Amino acid sequence: MHPGLRDWAQRDPNRQALLIDGSGAISYAALEARANVLAHAIHGFGLRRGDHVAMLAGNTSDAIALCWAAWRSGVYLTPLPTTLTPPEVAYIIADCGAQVVSAHADFAKVAAALPGLCPDVTFRSLGGKIDGVPPWEPELTNLPDTPRADEVPGGLMMYSSGTTGAPKGILRPLPAPDDTDRLPTFAGDLVSLFDLTPDVRYLQTAPMYHAASLRFALAVTAVGGLAVVMRKFDAARALHLIDAHDLTLSQWVPTMFRRMLDLPEDVRGAYRGRHHTRAIHGAAPCTPALKRAMTDWWGPILQEYYSGSEGVGLTRIDSDEWEKRPGSAGRAYKGTLHILGPDDEELPPGETGRVFFSGMPRFSYHNAPEKTDAKTSKQGWQSFGDVGRVDAEGYLYLTDRGDDMIISGGVNVYPQEIEAVIEEADFIAECGVVGVPDPQFEERPVAFVVPVAGETDIVARLTPHIEERLGRIKHPREIRVVDGLPMSATGKLLRRALREML
Repeated sequence: MHPGLRDWAQRDPNRQALLIDGSGAISYAALEARANVLAHAIHGFGLRRGDHVAMLAGNTSDAIALCWAAWRSGVYLTPLPTTLTPPEVAYIIADCGAQVVSAHADFAKVAAALPGLCPDVTFRSLGGKIDGVPPWEPELTNLPDTPRADEVPGGLMMYSSGTTGAPKGILRPLPAPDDTDRLPTFAGDLVSLFDLTPDVRYLQTAPMYHAASLRFALAVTAVGGLAVVMRKFDAARALHLIDAHDLTLSQWVPTMFRRMLDLPEDVRGAYRGRHHTRAIHGAAPCTPALKRAMTDWWGPILQEYYSGSEGVGLTRIDSDEWEKRPGSAGRAYKGTLHILGPDDEELPPGETGRVFFSGMPRFSYHNAPEKTDAKTSKQGWQSFGDVGRVDAEGYLYLTDRGDDMIISGGVNVYPQEIEAVIEEADFIAECGVVGVPDPQFEERPVAFVVPVAGETDIVARLTPHIEERLGRIKHPREIRVVDGLPMSATGKLLRRALREML
């Protein structure tokens, strides 16, 4: 299994693979050796092809090394979200069937509670002491840092973010046992889709339990690039790292754009980005106003993608294309796009329906066949669960998540459309919309708005702005002014938390 990390460790052992912000650099030789040690450890627990391990690792070098170790051991690896409570983490451990869990000391409080909740699971700690969890390092020091003789490919088993319910495991068949002469499945498609080359210098801003974040960092180490990994996002620090390390590529979610735009003028003005040629963003909708503000600042280097952990397809659009088609998420680069009606009939360009892709390997939700069926059409095409339309040239325009749609007076009302209109107001920083029961209209939208600092009389000023731009059925029944919106660590609006606030 030479392609990727091992190839670069042999060709250029001292080449930098990772730079964990605040913790120092890791060479390709050191990352390769760590991955081999961990692969021997996984095998030593008696795990074999198709078994499951999990990690509560955060944005650490061991998170990357464990992924490569799992790939070489034929096992599934599940990254555990570091923002969850112990019972929520224990749910994922049980659901994926992990037999071994590695936990980093950065998350000691959560990790210490897990053995009591998962008594049949083997736990090991890395990076420091965790009460009740045996340290892994004494065992690892006795293991070889050379490859195992019987390597077979494994894979990642990611979990959905849980923004619309309990997290769901996304299960895909493992590669064939002899499929060892190409890049791992977690890296190969990203390398070709985003033209990653050995000179890429990448900024990792988001948590690596999120599929896109983890896979991009892995893809960079597969092609011989440098991944600069932030342990936790900080807007000013991110700008500093781009300049300090001559970074060429970065990945963001829209919430991060807002945080950077809110920085003081002197901090923003100090940013140069001389080598920064591509800023990729996804995971959540980016309003036209926010995207234009970033383009005005950084230039036409933004590249938006639409995809998801299920991997059923991917669309992409660059800044020049987007200026001609504002609001579009681009054309399909993985899979073939279809817009389907209520009975799975295919709709023509311009009509709004459920977004599906064909031509990709099918996924299934682990232990949840009914949820898999809900994302699979009669034709066998699969969906992320979103609603949108496609124009005559094949460009996708997302309307909303199907789960978030509001039915008001028999009319489909999409929160994302209302949010985009409200965020056009220059005194509004962020907006989130949810539906609430209404005795007359079944449901009505309610808007939660975060004003720009120092702005006042928000509701009085926003009401005419909405009335000029949206039909009456889309007018929020109520506008609530709040200090901030509930967001996941990956920048997705938690609408269920907004509903709980109501």
